[in-house]
Amino acid sequence: MTAEHRVRLPGRDIECGEQQSILDATLRGGGWLSHSCTQGTCGTCKVKVLCGTVDHGASPEYTLTAEERERGLALACMASPCTDVVVEPLGVVADDGTPRYPLRDYEGTVTVLDDVASNTRRLKIRLDAAMEFNAGQYAEILVPGTGVGRQYSMANAPSESRELEFHIKRTDHGIATAGWIFGNLAVGDRVSLRGPLGQFGIARRHDEPAILIGGGTGLAPLTSIVRHALEHDLLPELYLYHGGRRRDDLYDGDYFRDLERAHPQFHYRPALSEEIWDGACGLVTDVVLDDFVTCKGLRAYLCGPPPMVDAAVKALKRRRMAPRLVAREEFTASTPVLSSVL
Repeated sequence: MTAEHRVRLPGRDIECGEQQSILDATLRGGGWLSHSCTQGTCGTCKVKVLCGTVDHGASPEYTLTAEERERGLALACMASPCTDVVVEPLGVVADDGTPRYPLRDYEGTVTVLDDVASNTRRLKIRLDAAMEFNAGQYAEILVPGTGVGRQYSMANAPSESRELEFHIKRTDHGIATAGWIFGNLAVGDRVSLRGPLGQFGIARRHDEPAILIGGGTGLAPLTSIVRHALEHDLLPELYLYHGGRRRDDLYDGDYFRDLERAHPQFHYRPALSEEIWDGACGLVTDVVLDDFVTCKGLRAYLCGPPPMVDAAVKALKRRRMAPRLVAREEFTASTPVLSSVL
């Protein structure tokens, strides 16, 4: 990509191509800006433009208001520079020792495409070159012929950097799912993707035991965290909760029960909210409340639909978990829908 403008960040200058987002250029250039969704919906990557002008692109009004634009604020994932710019991150990025891997483009071959739960598939892609990432991060898979990318968390451990595993839920009329992954995608097909992205997850040792709560395919990054934490002894104890409505929403139960037998510090607790069975019944967040009288001195990793994540945050707050020890990743549906030609 030909450099068009220079983006000056604290301590670093980045070359930015035409119509390239500030976030994309920064991550590819070895810099770092806080970010989560990369789609303009969360506001995590909000920055202040101190000098120069930017094109805000498709920045939503609900994430970046007109008043904020007037004050020079921008979404780094959506804004591209029209001139050389000087940018100041709104949030201070603390150096906590977490590795920061540059964003790169990758090509790979589909090796596994299996149904694992209701409207849920396991997709594995063997990359031509290894992708370094932190447990909990995600990649953006590009849908052929659309110019559209969709974000999915890696479920494999970072040590398995050549073959990435994704857990993908079908979305009605979804460009990536109904129109491709649950349509004509097949083992042996070539796939383009970029990564790593996101700041959810674990990369270093912590002294606190951890509660991991996932809803649906929110299990994917938690699986990566569990695998990595057990492999490197990063957490003294792990409690994994996976919530679903019915039994056919759950998957990989045998795998996690095998992990329990092999690792005494790991505990697996699936829960169903709409079916009576021999396991835990009720909303997964209520099951956590029943299991813990207090969560003081513990940390948490939460991933799934926004209502589940919000309920989990409230539940853990009721049990006195420190907010600074709660990491969260919300899975939200993308807005574009399936084209009639797909």
